[in-house]
Amino acid sequence: MMKRWKQIIIGCVLFCANAQITYGQSRLDTLTTLLEQIVKKDSLTGMSVILVNSKQILYEHNFGYADVSKKTKYTSHTIQNIGSVSKTFIAIALMKAVELGYFNLETNINSILPFKVVNPNYPMTEITVRELSNHSSSILDNPAIFPDTYQFDEGFAEYDASAYKILQNLGYRKQVRNTSLKTFLCDYLAGDGRYYNTNNFAENEPGSSVHYSNIASALAAYLIEVKSGMTYAEFTEKYILKPLKMKNSSWFLNAQELNKYAKPYYNLVTSFPFYQCITYPDGGLRTNTTDLSKYLIALINGYNGNQRLLTKESYQMMFTPQFLKDNPPKGISLAYRNKGIFWNLYNNGTIGHDGDDPGVSSFLFFNPTTGQGAVFLCNRYLADKTEIIALLVKYVRL
Repeated sequence: MMKRWKQIIIGCVLFCANAQITYGQSRLDTLTTLLEQIVKKDSLTGMSVILVNSKQILYEHNFGYADVSKKTKYTSHTIQNIGSVSKTFIAIALMKAVELGYFNLETNINSILPFKVVNPNYPMTEITVRELSNHSSSILDNPAIFPDTYQFDEGFAEYDASAYKILQNLGYRKQVRNTSLKTFLCDYLAGDGRYYNTNNFAENEPGSSVHYSNIASALAAYLIEVKSGMTYAEFTEKYILKPLKMKNSSWFLNAQELNKYAKPYYNLVTSFPFYQCITYPDGGLRTNTTDLSKYLIALINGYNGNQRLLTKESYQMMFTPQFLKDNPPKGISLAYRNKGIFWNLYNNGTIGHDGDDPGVSSFLFFNPTTGQGAVFLCNRYLADKTEIIALLVKYVRL
């Protein structure tokens, strides 16, 4: 009788395990089907999606092409720039700089910089490192200047002149000289700079209003350069990319890697020239979903107190809401999200950041409750990512 009961119990366990595997596979097959529908509906050229937990990749699927004319498939090893998801790397780097004693979040940036930055409307008000990190510094991306910081390399690879013309008509005319991060920031923010303009600053006092700013983000990265004696690219290589073995991630175009790059597309078939950004820390990281899965896993573990890139205290500080619910600054709706140190703290319980640039759409996030996260990269700008984001958020909740 005992032997029979053991056989029944073992059979039940095996049945339940097989049922769970079958359900899990069916669930992921459904996700693939739904993603395929979005790719088709939105005429996306290429895309890669990965889901992870704290230990490993749970799901990986790729769609479309990295290069349509060559019929090169988009894979999880395909490299592209990720837009403003790059700012999450500034967050890690900034907290590492705090750990190294370079400054703290309340430090006046003018105590670090070799040039002076003040809002001309409030010349006596300090701008702090924290205000750079939560977009309340009052530094603006002047639309008459910022698009010209994109440096298109017309000789790097073939592109479609019609697509490039559309970008030029939108203000991407490459009329800002290609120079170092330091030189551009000085030219833009210092009173005697080549591109200085009162329109580079908000009419609001620093700390009183939120204005999303790529240039302020790049300035935060430059503070690290000043204090470390390294370029921001070198600093992130040392403290983030190498420790995580993100071997296919870098900040600048490399002709030897061209066959691994996804072309940036305007529509399903026409592509832009490849480009780099003078303010590269704010949106210029080139990577793939395989490398970003390592990054996501490290973040999930870091949130749960397992140290790797940062101390437990630094992770906690980085993910602490910056704005009080009863007295938020102007320009942000806390009904949707709060801000951490560069990170978005969404009211659905997830933490993440999105990215957009010519020929780029991206989103990376994790759910602290479930210990799972997801990332998608696409080599075409997707004007509305809410459908795919909602789908991925749903699947890391299950």
